[in-house]
Amino acid sequence: MNKQTGFTLIELAIVLVIIGLLLGGVLRGQELINAARVKSLITELKNTQVYIYGYQDRFRAVPGDDQQAANHVGGAPATTATHVQNAVIQGAWNSGTITDESYLFWQHVRLAGLAAGSTTVGDATYPPLNSSGGRMGVQSVNGFAIVLPAVLQGAYVACSAGMLGRFAEQIDTTLDDGITSTGSVRAFPDAGAAWDADITPAEENANYTVCMAF
Repeated sequence: MNKQTGFTLIELAIVLVIIGLLLGGVLRGQELINAARVKSLITELKNTQVYIYGYQDRFRAVPGDDQQAANHVGGAPATTATHVQNAVIQGAWNSGTITDESYLFWQHVRLAGLAAGSTTVGDATYPPLNSSGGRMGVQSVNGFAIVLPAVLQGAYVACSAGMLGRFAEQIDTTLDDGITSTGSVRAFPDAGAAWDADITPAEENANYTVCMAF
């Protein structure tokens, strides 16, 4: 008489339970990783406020717009006499022009010890990047060019690019009203030029830029 071999129903049930637990652990781990990434992106955005206000408190000037930066922070900052010290950070947040105030902003706050990074303008490692590898920057709201509706309340706007759409949604929900086309926190596709009112499931893995006015 041949003896049949195989798994019993109990053994199969145990295996399925183990697989379910492993999958649950993987998914939970991914959720924690994503939550940590969002928290890091939020911190990076909010740090721009710290840099501006910290610099103002110490030197009574705005970084990037500070004509007396050489006396304030040393290190031969690339500030020119043609810059008008008017508390306006001129130039686009993602400018690559080394004479723009929005570009020099990072040199000033780094020389002041408020932020880490290269202080050599034009250096390949000089442009600030977020934890997703996208460009970061800050400029005055005055002159901020995004297709309407573009009115933002505040003096400055910090932007952070190259983040997934689902992260952009979570950032807006955490910091603002959860609608990425209104309020003080908004988002637009990296390949677009207008605020996105509704990031659809199909767009959650597309790259977005999040901007925060303050």
